[in-house]
Amino acid sequence: MNAFLSRRYELAEAQRHPAPGRQPVPRIEEAERFLRQLDVERGGSLDYFEKHLPRLARTLTMVPESGIHGAVLELGCYGQITPFLKDFSGYSSVRGAHFGQRGVTEDKFMKVSGKFVKVKVDLFDAERDPFPYGDGSFESVLVCEVIEHLLHDPIQMLLECRRVLIEGGRLLVTTPNAASLTSVARVLHGYDNPQIYSHYSVPTPGANEIPHVREYTADEVRRVLVAAGFEIETLITEPIAEWSKHLPMWNFLEEQGYRTALRGEQTYCVAIKRSALPVDRYPTFLYA
Repeated sequence: MNAFLSRRYELAEAQRHPAPGRQPVPRIEEAERFLRQLDVERGGSLDYFEKHLPRLARTLTMVPESGIHGAVLELGCYGQITPFLKDFSGYSSVRGAHFGQRGVTEDKFMKVSGKFVKVKVDLFDAERDPFPYGDGSFESVLVCEVIEHLLHDPIQMLLECRRVLIEGGRLLVTTPNAASLTSVARVLHGYDNPQIYSHYSVPTPGANEIPHVREYTADEVRRVLVAAGFEIETLITEPIAEWSKHLPMWNFLEEQGYRTALRGEQTYCVAIKRSALPVDRYPTFLYA
């Protein structure tokens, strides 16, 4: 089997029959310029930032631009795109949220070009607690690199996102793609876990970081958002340069008659709140 796959995995052959190229992304260079204004400490934080800058910039371009309402909520607020939601995306009010003791609000400070930007961050459990905001409080809600960390009840979180959005408001979800070319290659080779990130953090006293519990295929992202009463506006995946060695797997899928769409390592989805749409509280593909 390995010999069979390797013949179809030859880079020279893949170059003669390449996968469709990426389309130009509006404002992507502008987004990177904004993000590079963030003052990041040297060491682990800077290494992480440089590695993930393409994803962060793409995420920033996917944030719906503000209309009249002007308020945005960022769940899992890590402070990387947060300080640019006003100047880049046009929001007048930015609120953050993170996992923690319900009822506590912290001031989070991010340094941009030598100046500190303060954002209020509310702590609660997004899977168990009602969000501490009234109905229709936000024009947009961002759930970036969060859903794959949830332990118990992702639909509960999405229903609360829906509740706090205005009618016609937008939800942005980003998450790794469990059906990416990299995941397929790992399954077929049989050596590595198919999740894009399957590692545990080294135990640290006082840390409560939850690893990737369940990564989703792009189609599952669509299905879970539809189950929560959203209308899908945009659903795309894009490759991650770190895993470019797996791009020739696209040719193998095409040759064998498998679906080749939505095979990038990173999924981005924008969905619209529609109150008239039905809700499937416990979709069977996700809940036993």
